[in-house]
Amino acid sequence: MSNLRTFDLNLLVAFDVLMRELNVTRAAEQMFITQSAMSHVLHRLRQQLDDALLVKTPTGMKPTERALALIEPVRALLTEMEQLIQPPSEFDVGTSQRRFVLAATDYMEFLLIPELSGLIEQTAPGIDIHVKRTESSFPVAQLENGSLDVVLGFESVLNAPAHLCCQKLFDDQMVCVVRQNHPMIRNAPSLEDYIAVPHILISWKGTPAGIIDQYLLELGLERRIKLIVPNFLSAPLIVAQTDMILSLPYKIAERFTKFVPLEIFPVPIKLPAYDLVMIWHPLRDKDPAHLWLRDKILTIGRNIDGL
Repeated sequence: MSNLRTFDLNLLVAFDVLMRELNVTRAAEQMFITQSAMSHVLHRLRQQLDDALLVKTPTGMKPTERALALIEPVRALLTEMEQLIQPPSEFDVGTSQRRFVLAATDYMEFLLIPELSGLIEQTAPGIDIHVKRTESSFPVAQLENGSLDVVLGFESVLNAPAHLCCQKLFDDQMVCVVRQNHPMIRNAPSLEDYIAVPHILISWKGTPAGIIDQYLLELGLERRIKLIVPNFLSAPLIVAQTDMILSLPYKIAERFTKFVPLEIFPVPIKLPAYDLVMIWHPLRDKDPAHLWLRDKILTIGRNIDGL
């Protein structure tokens, strides 16, 4: 007698066809194999189930009592297995009650979330979004256990593990801003002018130095950081009312010039462009709802890239 570990489950498909046709030749045609191969399959079925299953009679082949008892359970099992291996149903954005959790810096929140929220409100009113601040250490465990769906931020800062999925959304370049009619900086500052003015540093980790300070250190230079704030929200407002200078990504600086009187200049240090990315766990790579969310974020990112 066989048990589940030794039984060839593929034989169940052949059993179902044999019971429908009650003829080895016709069953072979249905299975797209030769009659000889079908006879071999029937032989294996008889061995595995320890029963003749089909018996020749003057009026044709007839199923045994054992076979008759198996017909409906086998068909039900095959139907369930067929449903099991079907691709997941399409994501219905109009009726979904899904809740997505995103980890993002205030920079990404400022640029992405307003448009994403508006899109969801119009097309997927049942979907909720929870935005969390990115942590000092990358949240691998949260992505894996599903308590976090997507992480958004600067690729070089996030430094995500290589096994995670990563999609570039857009890139950005560091610039500096000062208030209009600044007494010292009226044109693109020289490096000497740049370090002579007191600076504001945005440091969400609370560290007293940033990427620019690393580059200055390589040049043997140092700037005076007069004020450190944890996010982008207040910094441009402070710059607009003081003589301090602020270095920040261009795309957020450009938007702040619409609200406060600021001048944007290039940073007088050769800095690379920074990729802004979306990171998720491969466990949810093919999930229809997750695919929908990532597609919307990517579309918004590409729109931002074109600005």
